[in-house]
Amino acid sequence: MTKGLIDRRSFVFSSTLLAASASSTLGWAATAKDAEVLVEKLVAEINAVISSGNSESVMVRQFEEIFKSYADVPTIARYALGNDARGLSQSQMEKFIKVYSVYVSHKYGRRFREFIGGKIVVQKSRPIKSFFEVETLAHLKGWEPFTVSFLVSNRSGKLLFFNMFIEGINMLLSERTEIGAMLDKRRGDVEKVMKDLQNSI
Repeated sequence: MTKGLIDRRSFVFSSTLLAASASSTLGWAATAKDAEVLVEKLVAEINAVISSGNSESVMVRQFEEIFKSYADVPTIARYALGNDARGLSQSQMEKFIKVYSVYVSHKYGRRFREFIGGKIVVQKSRPIKSFFEVETLAHLKGWEPFTVSFLVSNRSGKLLFFNMFIEGINMLLSERTEIGAMLDKRRGDVEKVMKDLQNSI
């Protein structure tokens, strides 16, 4: 399981965004319980798809929609670009977010299929500076239960998760590393990277 959704390494967004998020303030007085309720809804939808009996292709599409609904994709996209985001115009950034949204939702939607036949159970939540951590336990067939933590914030105007950790492995960091490698290959040409993202779906 070191590859696939839980590559245990590639499924998770990066810890550095924690520092970025910590510097921002919540738009409204959310609580750890609010964050926990959000993740409970997310987990309920994932578990419902897992137990639906639908074909894998249908499940993947459903997982993609779940990801789009609960993840703060614009924040993830900006973080994945790193310093290169500063050199983009507003229209370029909006275009990248749109392209990246389709790419990342498809990518992790497909990886959620690793949960088919298993379940996720919410364990606890706690505040961390300006965001919240909600810890869940994943039970997959043939594997010992392992922790999946969601980092939740309402900095976008609504509660969404902006990062996940699977047994301490950070998803945002994985995304920045991957997009960074693509930018290096394309000598920093974001337009070419966007085409690569579209072609990879």
